[in-house]
Amino acid sequence: MATPHLTKSRYLAGLQCLRRLWLQVHEPQDYETPAAGSPLDVGLEIGRRARLLFPDGVLVEEAPWQHAEAVARTAALMLDPSVPAIFEAAFACHDVRLRVDVLERRPDGWGLLEVKSSGGVKDHHLDDIALQAYVLEVAGVKLRAIEALHANMAYVRGPGEIDWPAFFARVDVSDDVAARMIEVPRRLPAMRESLGHETLPHAEPGSQCSDPYACQFWDRCTADKPADWVRYMPRLTAAQADRLDALGVTAISAIPSGFPLAGKQAIIRDAIASGQPYVAPDLARLLHRFGPPACYLDFEAMMPPIPLYAGTRPYQTLPFQWSLHVLAADGTLDHRAFLAGIDGDPRRAFAETLIAALDGSDLPIIVYSAYEQTQLKALAVQFPDLAGPITAIIHRLADLLPVVRGAVYFPAFDFSHSIKTVAPALSPGFR
Repeated sequence: MATPHLTKSRYLAGLQCLRRLWLQVHEPQDYETPAAGSPLDVGLEIGRRARLLFPDGVLVEEAPWQHAEAVARTAALMLDPSVPAIFEAAFACHDVRLRVDVLERRPDGWGLLEVKSSGGVKDHHLDDIALQAYVLEVAGVKLRAIEALHANMAYVRGPGEIDWPAFFARVDVSDDVAARMIEVPRRLPAMRESLGHETLPHAEPGSQCSDPYACQFWDRCTADKPADWVRYMPRLTAAQADRLDALGVTAISAIPSGFPLAGKQAIIRDAIASGQPYVAPDLARLLHRFGPPACYLDFEAMMPPIPLYAGTRPYQTLPFQWSLHVLAADGTLDHRAFLAGIDGDPRRAFAETLIAALDGSDLPIIVYSAYEQTQLKALAVQFPDLAGPITAIIHRLADLLPVVRGAVYFPAFDFSHSIKTVAPALSPGFR
């Protein structure tokens, strides 16, 4: 049986972990069509918009399984001087198949452009581009420029349509990519060898499982680990992990009492080993300012990669929903809420309705994390005429997260302080 071919995504998977590469090729998860608004869907949309920067460019429309035909189509377009740019240009080099987002014709050769939906060029993007540059170089393509196109975080949408040339930042990455191209032929043999094996390579789960992407095979690779695996310990250092490995300790509950742990780590170890929660002696004092009576506030926001409204930037946080519960001294509970409509920037109405809902009260406003405070500060800057009442709301905020982090730990927290794990643990049956 022939060794499966490599692609850009497979190459990046192999750089992260050869086990991930093998599973991705030999036991892939079911493919799902990207949902509207998902990162993959957004990336595809921004890729399509980037083509507007190259008028009269031609798209290689052959499907991924028609790679040979796509390569032939690309070669024909490259020979046609009337074609200024080729989108999804296809190339094959030995057992590597890939598509180039934009291949731009230059007077003395070609320019390779990789389109990213992010707000900048990330380290792993350079490995992606380096593989492309290497394959094109082997194929005899003279590259005179290697660039990345990404969302320009300084772009502010005007009152009309998106100005796509201004939306994109065009960055020369030639020097960074050149350094990584040297590594490509050194890395490919190990990936080819791994894919040629009939059995799954061994790799111990570790930091590589989430860097640069969370591996989709995490559950499979950790299925044989204890529920309190030591790698779940928050803020576990590499030195601590290595020492525990040397001791043969795999479970948090089995960490020896004399092993050096930070304060919260020791609390977690003791709670899991005993099955009993930790509650700080001064918890009552810490909770004194939280009421009841009190208000309980939560925000929801969106970060559209492509600005939806005039005056906004790519990935700008835009709050669109708030939910407020008011618990009175007599135990009655009142709920108020705001949800923006589909038309127009929601921020002004969001702020005005929240101010009105909290007007006439001085009760503490309970939140969980600094998120609400951050969004309120941004609204105060955006709407100076509302800064006074917004600042008054900020002064009433009482953040419960630091109290939970410092003074409480239940084994059911599952090594997290997320409200999704903390709330059910503190209030069994809570959904």
